[in-house]
Amino acid sequence: QVQLVESGGGLVQAGGSLRLSCAASGRTFSNYVMAWFRQAPGKEREFVGAMRWSGGSTNYADSVKGRFTISRDNAKNTVYLQMNSLKPEDTAVYYCAARMGLMSTYNYWGQGTQVTVSS
Repeated sequence: QVQLVESGGGLVQAGGSLRLSCAASGRTFSNYVMAWFRQAPGKEREFVGAMRWSGGSTNYADSVKGRFTISRDNAKNTVYLQMNSLKPEDTAVYYCAARMGLMSTYNYWGQGTQVTVSS
């Protein structure tokens, strides 16, 4: 059974940094794409960025490009989202998600972690 557990959220001032973690378990993720999504109050969930576990290629939403970085630790089966130069509009619940590389739908989700950026 796949399980994704996020941690690392919190309250930070604008311009600050946070690192979110997503601990993955239940299978080998080498053929998976790991992603981060976020959902702000009253808004739809939006894509933040993704990484192919094998090879480590990444892509990001334009709104976070240059500020956010996804990385992984193979030994810990953990994916990270390093968020720098945070803005109040980054405030949201952040979710980790996973899908097999050939699939188009993310079918595994974590419970989410709240990130609040104060101005």
